[in-house]
Amino acid sequence: MIAYAEVECHIYDTQSLKQKRSVLKRIIARLKKDYNIAVSEMDHQDLWQRTVLGLVTISSDRVTAERTIQQALAWIDSFPEIERATTNVEWL
Repeated sequence: MIAYAEVECHIYDTQSLKQKRSVLKRIIARLKKDYNIAVSEMDHQDLWQRTVLGLVTISSDRVTAERTIQQALAWIDSFPEIERATTNVEWL
C-alpha cells in the first residue's frame, strides 16, 4: 500500500527564499530520519512564505501506512515555524 499526502503550508517569520529553504531543510531532514518517508517540496518554490510538501510511504498494509503519514502530519503541526493549511491524502 502506498500513501501519498500533499500538504500546503504557510511559513512564518521568513524574509527570503534562503530562510525558507533553511526551515524546509530542517523539516524534510527530520521527517525522513524519524518517519522513514520520502519528502519533497512540490510547489511554490519561488514564494518565501508558502510551500507544498509531498510525503510518501509504502507499507504492506494500509493501517501502518496511514499511521506513519498521520504521525508525520502531527509532527509538522507541532513545528512552530509553519502552519499546515490543506492536506490531501491519496492511496495507490
